[in-house]
Amino acid sequence: MRRVLRRFRSLPIRSRLALLVAAAVAFGVAAVSVTCWFIVQGKLYEQVDKDLTEMVEVPQPRLNDQINNTLAVCAEDAHGLGNNYFQVVKEDETVCVNTFASGKVKVSDTDRKVIEEGGDDGIFHNGTDEDGNAVRVLTLPLTTNQGPAVLVLATPLKGTESTLNELALILLLVSGVGVIGAGAAGLAVARAGLRPVDKLTEAVEHVARTEDLSVRIPVEEDAEDEVARLSRSFNSMTSSLASSRELQQQLIADAGHELRTPLTSLRTNIELLTRSEETGRPIPEADRKALLASVKAQMTELAALIGDLQELSRSEGQRGERVQVVSMEDTVESALRRARLRGPELTITADLQPWYVRAEPTALERAVVNILDNAVKFSPDGGTIEVVLTDGVLTVRDHGPGIPADELPHVFDRFWRSPSARALPGSGLGLSIVARTIQQAGGEVSLARAEGGGTVATVRLPGAPVPPPESPDPGSVRKP
Repeated sequence: MRRVLRRFRSLPIRSRLALLVAAAVAFGVAAVSVTCWFIVQGKLYEQVDKDLTEMVEVPQPRLNDQINNTLAVCAEDAHGLGNNYFQVVKEDETVCVNTFASGKVKVSDTDRKVIEEGGDDGIFHNGTDEDGNAVRVLTLPLTTNQGPAVLVLATPLKGTESTLNELALILLLVSGVGVIGAGAAGLAVARAGLRPVDKLTEAVEHVARTEDLSVRIPVEEDAEDEVARLSRSFNSMTSSLASSRELQQQLIADAGHELRTPLTSLRTNIELLTRSEETGRPIPEADRKALLASVKAQMTELAALIGDLQELSRSEGQRGERVQVVSMEDTVESALRRARLRGPELTITADLQPWYVRAEPTALERAVVNILDNAVKFSPDGGTIEVVLTDGVLTVRDHGPGIPADELPHVFDRFWRSPSARALPGSGLGLSIVARTIQQAGGEVSLARAEGGGTVATVRLPGAPVPPPESPDPGSVRKP
């Protein structure tokens, strides 16, 4: 059985569908055919039984005379009733025959039971004559001066069985034709129904072979069946993959461009230091310190750039595993301590109210630090940065030159840097990381020009002023 199932599962889907349809039709046709055969058999037997009953119920003096004569002499050569069998069976199972047909009806257990129990009703049953021919029998109880006996009336079933056999053959032929036709129809329907699946398979194989993600499967707009939904899902998947590949290629190109500048500067500075050592011509101390400081700065910039690239390459699943209930107030306080170290000459004010969100603590703090670093970077010496957190809205306002209106749509793009800020340190990934982190936490971030000059960054995050009841410890890990 398992071998058959394995072979069945190894067949193509259309073949399996055709076989299943043929099997279902075969089962249905078989059930209908068997039911039809038994109904016809019942009707034919009912007619035979009716004919036997009429032989008894209709007054027939000749039949009564035959019964009397049979009981008197048990004659076997008296006149009979045509092709019907007529005999009387006594209590000692003596058979008194008065029939025109040759042979006798064999005494059955039913006849013996009627002799023993008597009664008023006759019993219909099947039997055989001495030659083994099938007959339909009516056994009627009799009470005579010679003791209990039964009257056995029977008629041959040769014609009835012939009719039933012909009907069975016809039903068998019709069933066979029906099953074959159902199998062919099932195969045709399977081919037509699976044609979109074939197209989908060809598209998938084409993508696997050529890595061409521009392939699309045509789908009717009003189609809502499973194949249409599958085709739309495939088109959506290839679109997402194509977009992801494009972003990946763009990220690689931008990263290569950004890495080229610090690497070139590092190479130049290191070659100068190496040449000085090889030629024995010492570089002036001031110049040497400047070169070493430049190398250190370029190394720091490379490390920051690599860290930003790693942050952007982290998958959604990796981030989701570290989501916790986080106190936004504590996160901003921690970011402010780092910002004050980077801008000691600036005045940073803070007005923070409690707010709890679900986010990755490290990523959220880094996003806030990036926003504050951006404000520190563009604030004038002795300037002020105002930080406010209320009802889940964090605003960071600086008093720097501000961002031109035509540059605002690009501030969150990867590696994008304002022309006026390209001389400043940075990779152009800070605000891109901010946007991604805030969006993954279910919030939104925006930058705008502030009234009176400067820039205001606004971060909105869903949450509550108190931690959720199931997490009394704000730092406890809670998966979303």
